[in-house]
Amino acid sequence: MTPRRCLIAAGGTGGHMFPARAAAEALIARGWQIRLVTDARGLKHTVDFPAVAIDEIHAASPSTKNPVKLAKAALELGKGLSETRAIIKRWKPDVVAGFGGYPAFPALAAAQTMGIAYAIHEQNAVLGRVNRVFAGRAGFVASGFERLDRLSAQGRKHHLLTGNPLRQPILDARAAGYTPITPDGRINLLILGGSLGARLLSETVPAAIAKLPESLRSRLDVVQQTREDSLAMAREIYQSCGVNARCEPFFEDVGALYAASQLVIGRAGASTVSEIAGVGRPAIFCPLAIAADDHQSANVEGLVDALAADTLPEVEFTAERLAGLLQSRLSDPVDLAERAAAARSLGRPDAAQALAKAVEGLVRGALT
Repeated sequence: MTPRRCLIAAGGTGGHMFPARAAAEALIARGWQIRLVTDARGLKHTVDFPAVAIDEIHAASPSTKNPVKLAKAALELGKGLSETRAIIKRWKPDVVAGFGGYPAFPALAAAQTMGIAYAIHEQNAVLGRVNRVFAGRAGFVASGFERLDRLSAQGRKHHLLTGNPLRQPILDARAAGYTPITPDGRINLLILGGSLGARLLSETVPAAIAKLPESLRSRLDVVQQTREDSLAMAREIYQSCGVNARCEPFFEDVGALYAASQLVIGRAGASTVSEIAGVGRPAIFCPLAIAADDHQSANVEGLVDALAADTLPEVEFTAERLAGLLQSRLSDPVDLAERAAAARSLGRPDAAQALAKAVEGLVRGALT
């Protein structure tokens, strides 16, 4: 029997690629073959991506208002459409799954014009611009969060809440559980900068920690994702105030870091928010102010409402405000443990399986 085939299209950031990878693994476990189309940026995230083939296609933003850039974007997308149509003709997928980002545009357009079933997965709580174009005729629109703004009335008829698929190291960290802070024990603080706008966290968090009482500082074990150009400053601040800290631009062992953490500070990208809920950790979020449609603030709404997390907008993310909030949270271990439990209750560890099941149902002609 010939395996069913799914052509996955995902954009050039980890926020699109990590959920696509987790979904691919779940489909492969069900006997499917996976092929990936992405752009030059996306190729950076495809090491060990589980696919029989990975194709680079042309892609560009279709939403620019600059007429010259719009003409160039149209040309790039046209090339991407031709490339994807050729791939579909040769490989004959049963379904196309778009995970957002510019490469999803030509892939979904090809599926739509060639009469192939297609599905959309939106990681954020606000539907992305590419996904908005195709949501109305999609077999289903799966979402990472219960809230999904900018989805049309037609799209809502096929809306399916799956959550954001989580990588296995994140699921392993969930299984490890939460270790509450003890009265005189060490405190593990994890700071994740995200792929954009990490300078604010890189510079503000060390300054805030330096303002904490020595009784708290002396117990801290800090792991911080730090911009390359902020590393020397961050390390110097931590050393001068007697805080044990590990600062690096990138961490390979993020699952183990989540498992050890007792409080997380980070941006509010869909992957970070979903991972924190999936692992079950209290958090302090600083949503990226320039994020399209302020989607990062929307992403954290559920955790904030559940009293699992705090949010500090960029204009309020100062060393003084953060230091005060940190002192309050770290001085109340019972409250932190309750916040961890609240976060865990909102986690969706079965998201990849739910999405794989929905794709299979689409191919059978009805969602199961």
